[in-house]
Amino acid sequence: MEIGVADMRVFVVLAGMAALTGCGPKAESLGRFGGSAPSLLISTRLLTAGGDELGTVQVMQEKDGTRVIAEIKGLPPGEYALHLHSVGACTGPDFTSAGPHFNPDARQHGRDNPMGAHAGDLPNLIVSASGIAMLDALQPGLKLAEGTAPLLDADGAAVVLHARPDDYRSDPAGNAGARIACGVLRRGIPVRP
Repeated sequence: MEIGVADMRVFVVLAGMAALTGCGPKAESLGRFGGSAPSLLISTRLLTAGGDELGTVQVMQEKDGTRVIAEIKGLPPGEYALHLHSVGACTGPDFTSAGPHFNPDARQHGRDNPMGAHAGDLPNLIVSASGIAMLDALQPGLKLAEGTAPLLDADGAAVVLHARPDDYRSDPAGNAGARIACGVLRRGIPVRP
C-alpha cells in the first residue's frame, strides 16, 4: 500500500516513539526533527532465489532526494553491494530480470569514477560479526514518482543485493559479483512489517 502524507503523520509519531525507546528507524530519517515527513514511502523484502528473506529496504521521498534505509540479517560478515535497478522484476535464480542499475543520466558506474555515478549506486553494506547490516543513505536529487526520470516508472524498480562489495569505480556494476537477493519497488506494493 502507498503511504500518503496524512498517513505519514501517524507513522512519524510512532517511529519517533520507537526511536526514543531504541527500536525502529532513526527518527531523523523520517523528515529529520522539525522537518517535513516523506511524501512517499515504499517498502520491500529482499528475497533470495530460494525465497529466504534477508531483510527489508525502504525508499522514501524527501525534499532533497530519496532516502534508502536497509536492514539485512543472516549474511556472513563482510561487505556487500546494494543497488537500485531499473526494472521492477525479481526472477531467480540470477535476478537479471531487474535489469541494469537505475541510470537515467547515462553515466558510468561508481562514485569514484570521474564519469559516474549511476543514480542507483548505493554505499556498500557492512555486515557485522553478528550478521546484521544497516544502511541509511540519501540519494540527492533522485525522485521516486515525479520529474522526468522517476525511479518508479511504469515497470517499477528493484533493490538488488550482490555477493561482493562494490569497488565504486568499475563500469557497469562495480565488480560486485552475483545478484544474491532482490526486492521489487513499485507503487501499490504492500508495506510489510
